Amino acid sequence: MSSSLSDMKLRLAEEHVSVGPGRRVAVHRSGSLEGARVVVLCHPAPGAGLLDPDPAETRARGVALLSVDRPGYGGSDPLSGGRWATVGSAVDDLEAVLDAFDVSQIGVVGWSAGGRVALALAARRPELVDRVVVVATPAPDDEVAWVPKDVRKALGVLRALSPERAQAELETRFRDVATPDLGSGGGLGWLGAGPAEAAALERPEVRARLHGMVDDAFAQGAAGLAADVAGQMLRPWGFEPEDVRAKTLLLYGSGDVVAPPRHGIWWQRRLPRARLETCPGAGHLLLLPMWSRVLSHLAPGRKVRDSEVAAGVDRSSVA
Repeated sequence: MSSSLSDMKLRLAEEHVSVGPGRRVAVHRSGSLEGARVVVLCHPAPGAGLLDPDPAETRARGVALLSVDRPGYGGSDPLSGGRWATVGSAVDDLEAVLDAFDVSQIGVVGWSAGGRVALALAARRPELVDRVVVVATPAPDDEVAWVPKDVRKALGVLRALSPERAQAELETRFRDVATPDLGSGGGLGWLGAGPAEAAALERPEVRARLHGMVDDAFAQGAAGLAADVAGQMLRPWGFEPEDVRAKTLLLYGSGDVVAPPRHGIWWQRRLPRARLETCPGAGHLLLLPMWSRVLSHLAPGRKVRDSEVAAGVDRSSVA
């Protein structure tokens, strides 16, 4: 385990929740959910739920941050029995966790691949999700082309395979580069880091949070990444954007090398209540510098006085 994971100031507390016979998922949260404004963070691919993009800002907003590792990532058990780990199955896990904690209303943010999970949850549970933020989530490749041609061809071959064979093939392809402590070795390229991130990544605390997340993402080798690619690139997403009734904020960076603003334009045209904001010069890691904007949308009116933050006053349980 990397040294960044041992620094509790940079990560969320972890516990496990049973979501079915013989299967548990890792849940990360910043504190008590009782009476709090709960914000659910759906992590990217690869990724894990331990990331708090800006702990000081999360604390200042007085929200309870919660995230769940998708199958095969971090401490979450992979799916078995010939099941695809799809967008829908990720929503199943989130629903089970939120029901276990008796959470009745949330705001949800999805970063990159996590945006599909956030929107799918909002479409399925409109009474639960009142606000959504989508950060740098690619549109479908057949609508806004972004997947390289050679990768698209390889995915076409995998699409005809069973879940077990497709995931096994992907794990084999990723195995040599998907190892624990990858983040500490400079694996931030997996997160789509590009030239636009250079200045932000000079900050040690930012690098530590991202390194910790990448390390945890590959704690089980390539299982999580293979499951995400198979489930999100080879299978239907299982929801229609038009079914999302929650007020949605779309954030995209003009310097994003993975999902530039044209992807946000596609989502804005399909989502009934969406506002698109383009962040000048920002890249695919814009969740971190834009965390304050994310929380201002998901938890409006929740800013805590700076003096209380400095004094360490805990407002997470105050409605």
